[in-house]
Amino acid sequence: MKQTAVIVCPGRGGYNKPELGSITERHLPKQSELISRLDKVRENEGFIGVSELDQKDKFDHRLHLKPENSAALIFAAGYADFKAVDPEQYDIVAVTGNSMGWYTALACAGAWQPEKAMSIVTDMAKRTATAEGAQLIYPIMNEQWQPDKTREKAVSQLLEQHAGELFLSIRYGGYVLLAGTQNAINAASKTLEPVDNRFPMILPGHAAFHSPLMKEASDQALSVWDSSHFRQPELPLIDGRGVIWEPPGCHLDALQRYTFGHQVTEYYDYTKAITVALREFAPDKLLLLGPGNSLGGATGQSLVAANWRNLSGKDDFTQRQESEKAPVISLGL
Repeated sequence: MKQTAVIVCPGRGGYNKPELGSITERHLPKQSELISRLDKVRENEGFIGVSELDQKDKFDHRLHLKPENSAALIFAAGYADFKAVDPEQYDIVAVTGNSMGWYTALACAGAWQPEKAMSIVTDMAKRTATAEGAQLIYPIMNEQWQPDKTREKAVSQLLEQHAGELFLSIRYGGYVLLAGTQNAINAASKTLEPVDNRFPMILPGHAAFHSPLMKEASDQALSVWDSSHFRQPELPLIDGRGVIWEPPGCHLDALQRYTFGHQVTEYYDYTKAITVALREFAPDKLLLLGPGNSLGGATGQSLVAANWRNLSGKDDFTQRQESEKAPVISLGL
């Protein structure tokens, strides 16, 4: 019997050394024609093709983590995963994503052709990477995925203390990402209480994504990528505010303004997007696109936060995932 599914697209940082081969080894020759089309777009615009990048036997941080390469690899791997979903097994009812995953979601939903999406993903990666500032990630849940009021309060106080310089960037399951000036991010990293010898973690190569410090990049994108680059999506889209874009009635000017305006300069609520997906579409499964499994933990935490089908903590979620009724499938694995 066919199951309903919501597609979930990963954001920045999903492609690292373990993900080498995500595109060429897993998807060729089945999707060689798609990948060669994406390679052609890259090469015509003066960039290395994704299949060449994906086949490097040695991971090169400078090459693979360069924003315009990393974003292209994440998009290509995710979109190829989407095209590999068996329509006889799953009825896709909606698409959502985290951060850069919004661009992949637009392609999956049909608002952009994959070639157009590759051009835009590469362009936006370059524009936003040259903006100022930085990002850090910090957990606001405990080990059992229950809210940690002390950490939440510490984050709120920091945002007040550094108003205008430090911003809430992404709500990501049991984590928050903060964006701000380099000075504000450095101050936050020294102020927040350390957790697991890992957090707070300043994210390497990240600018102040989803914050007002992206205004210049947003203004440039709005002028370059007008609404003529969009078409009516074929699937419902859930954005970073939890707003549903329902075809065939999407206003393309509004979709363009959100994509290159609000989505670039304002806070992105991944947790809310997942909550809306669960409550409005009640899918049997959430299908997480690759590369890798960067969305797994935050998605599980979002299900617990929503008390989805009585999931009350990490142990509950882990147990459910090991059963036949696992709610989350990581296609990247």
